[in-house]
Amino acid sequence: MLDLLVVSWHVNPEIFHIGQFGLRWYSLLFVSGFILGWYIFRWFFRREKIDEDLLEPLLYVLLIGTIVGARLGHCLFYQPDYYLGSWKGFWEIFMPWKGGLASHGGTIMLFLCMWWFARKYGPKHDFDFVWILDHLAIAVAFAACFIRLGNLFNSEIYGDVTNLPWGFIFELRGETEPKHPTQLYEALSYLLLGVGLILLYKFRLDKVYRGTFIGIFFIVCFGMRFLIEFIKEPQVAFEEDMVLNMGQLLSIPFVLLGVGFLVYAFVRKQPARAVHPPKENHKQAPTHYARSLSK
Repeated sequence: MLDLLVVSWHVNPEIFHIGQFGLRWYSLLFVSGFILGWYIFRWFFRREKIDEDLLEPLLYVLLIGTIVGARLGHCLFYQPDYYLGSWKGFWEIFMPWKGGLASHGGTIMLFLCMWWFARKYGPKHDFDFVWILDHLAIAVAFAACFIRLGNLFNSEIYGDVTNLPWGFIFELRGETEPKHPTQLYEALSYLLLGVGLILLYKFRLDKVYRGTFIGIFFIVCFGMRFLIEFIKEPQVAFEEDMVLNMGQLLSIPFVLLGVGFLVYAFVRKQPARAVHPPKENHKQAPTHYARSLSK
């Protein structure tokens, strides 16, 4: 009876193809994550009275940072021998459409990009590095869910053989046995994380401290990633002989960083909400003639 519930997964990764142009589910979901993030940030900015003109440069920085960081992360963490071993491989670093993006690399690059963004725009608009990370964590949780659904449509990054009734047979990859749909496990965990964070923001913004959101995000996101990796198939050959794979080794520092942010939040006790200092009311000094009339 359990075999009747196994999913035979043979969905075409492409939605349609016209000439040299083809639209893939992964690309659509990737872009959708950024669009949703833009609307979430607009809500943040309106609620906390941050200039909405910053949404455009923020979107560009996030988009470029994510693609560049995720691509470099894959090339340097998972296949450095190929991408740095020949000129052919080196030039393929600049071809992300050929496949290969790593979430850990994207996270590191976003960290650096948000540091730059906070340095450039924060002092004028009353926010800092940790404030932007707190808000980014909420949006990224939903975007990560979309990206893992894109991996499902690509029939990639799945798990080991399973006898559970929800196993997927990834026929496009030549699989004949049901495997753990680890893309769905991660997508669901990121979705629940995003919902939890956005509810915390909506109802408890004035009760939590700055650094809480990004701390929870790092602990839950990369903690779940660490656990799910135990049932994933190795992504590259050298992982087969490792006790912990590359994804797990890279997740540990982010979990510890999340703990550090929570400690920072409870030590500093800085409001999570953007605080705008009262504007000074510069009244024009009365003229000599006006002072003489008042006597």
